[in-house]
Amino acid sequence: MALEADFPGIRACIFDMDGLLINTEDLITLSMNQLLEKYGRPAFTRSIRAQLMGVPDSTNGDVFHNWAKLPISREQFAHESTEHMRQHFPNCKPLPGAEKLLSNLSRAHNASSGDKIELALASSTKSQSYQLKASGSETKRLLSFFQSERRVLGDDPRVRQGRGKPAPDIYLAALQSLNLTADSGAKAILPIECLVFEDSVAGVEAGRRAGMRVVWVPHPDVAVEYQTRQKEVLAGRTRITEVGDDRQLGEIDDGWAETIPNLKHFDYEKYGIAVPS
Repeated sequence: MALEADFPGIRACIFDMDGLLINTEDLITLSMNQLLEKYGRPAFTRSIRAQLMGVPDSTNGDVFHNWAKLPISREQFAHESTEHMRQHFPNCKPLPGAEKLLSNLSRAHNASSGDKIELALASSTKSQSYQLKASGSETKRLLSFFQSERRVLGDDPRVRQGRGKPAPDIYLAALQSLNLTADSGAKAILPIECLVFEDSVAGVEAGRRAGMRVVWVPHPDVAVEYQTRQKEVLAGRTRITEVGDDRQLGEIDDGWAETIPNLKHFDYEKYGIAVPS
């Protein structure tokens, strides 16, 4: 497939982490179900999972607690869930195609200009959780493709508090980190030259609001839940959370976003990315 004429070639790829590069979403579900069972509550449904994925601190919010109706305080639940996560997160594993894709992109260049493809991470996870998730050897190797100053996490001071996904701030901060650490004399990378990789609906909207192109790689549960609204998701128009403005929202079928079943299906040529053989 040839590069689409309406868009410049991609110069930077910015990745979400949880549920996209590593299998944390499934570990979170396992952990939450153990706690729900402990307190006699039903297990996560596909619908509730789809609503919570990619939303910062989602299991501390109203959507989860109004559904779970737990017999304990939110504070106690937050404490217990944190302890559960501490046990599970060191067991994180890379998802299919993640390591190969990052390896390829780390060697790739823009087919037109020859510029090296730059990589950044934009994850809602906080520093302490990130350290746990990155502690296993496979995950550590995977995340080493991102330079430390090009990793923007949920508690990063570069992102204003309360402006997590679906607000665009974390992706704009990641782009700023790329431009600030670029070689001297390099032309600044523009949002339209960035490709966001996301698994969550909130994340797709964040990427779209940042004025970037997006590849959506949804968890199977999310894909089924949003099957009839896929075009709205790709346009960033599901309005699952109010951000307060409609800045740079997309239009249905505007060509700025696509969905693929997993990272193995990424089409480099479509985005003007050349990978050395």
